[in-house]
Amino acid sequence: MTHSLPITNAMTVDVEDYFHVSAFADRIASRDWADLPSRVEQNTQRLLRLLEQAEVHATFFVLGWVAERHPQLIREIARAGHEIGCHSYWHRLVYDLTPEEFRDDTRHAQQLLEDIIGDPVTLYRAPSFSITERSLWALDVLAELGFEIDSSIYPIHHDRYGIPGADPFPHVLSTSAGELREFPGSICRVCRMSIPVSGGGYFRLYPARVTAWLLGRVNRLGQPFMFYIHPWEIDPDQPRLAGSLRSRFRHYQNLASTERKLNWLLPRFEFGTMSESLESSGLRITTAGNIEPLIVANQR
Repeated sequence: MTHSLPITNAMTVDVEDYFHVSAFADRIASRDWADLPSRVEQNTQRLLRLLEQAEVHATFFVLGWVAERHPQLIREIARAGHEIGCHSYWHRLVYDLTPEEFRDDTRHAQQLLEDIIGDPVTLYRAPSFSITERSLWALDVLAELGFEIDSSIYPIHHDRYGIPGADPFPHVLSTSAGELREFPGSICRVCRMSIPVSGGGYFRLYPARVTAWLLGRVNRLGQPFMFYIHPWEIDPDQPRLAGSLRSRFRHYQNLASTERKLNWLLPRFEFGTMSESLESSGLRITTAGNIEPLIVANQR
């Protein structure tokens, strides 16, 4: 099926510094973060200027650790008309936590962000999309904490994240505590393969025109896609960290071209916040309370 009406796609930013990424978690302890030179403020402001020039509002999933140290940056993001979501406090993989640890970490970050911007924070994204089949219980916790939108499930196979066969398009999930709107990482089916196309390292790896072609295929199915980027991805001058060959490749590949590619991509699609994208697609939560536990849908 093709779709002729304009589709609002979700532009999202994961606000974290270069030393927060999961790829280097085995080399850099969180107790040492404060000793490293921070670049998150200057890089996020570069993204804000780029989005302003393109007249695009985005959803910024903010790490609590960053918000606590740069509250003025978070207020600047909100004043510019962007949406604030929660990206945890410590950037720990969800499936490495207990439900109690996850609840405490998430609530701490949520309350911190709400105190800074003076508004409820009801969107969540797990570090490294780490809500997997091992951690589906986290969706119940999110609903209990009042979150309404999650963007933590990637319907692919990956060594760090993913639920192969999960619904690849925005949908409503039922949990023991209510309903959540899920906006998964976007994929494109090509020759029976699920090609991840949401952004991040995939955006840096693919040629820009290939990314645009794949994203266009999602829209031609009548579906919005979710695009994500990190502030450190437009910073080729960031300090180099020690790590495995795979980790260094994933983190440093094509940093010098990311900003130019993003500038090229932005005017080619209709973008908005995640909430705007979901509302434009008609995906609204209409019920809550005692409903059936989560069942992951088969891929359409």
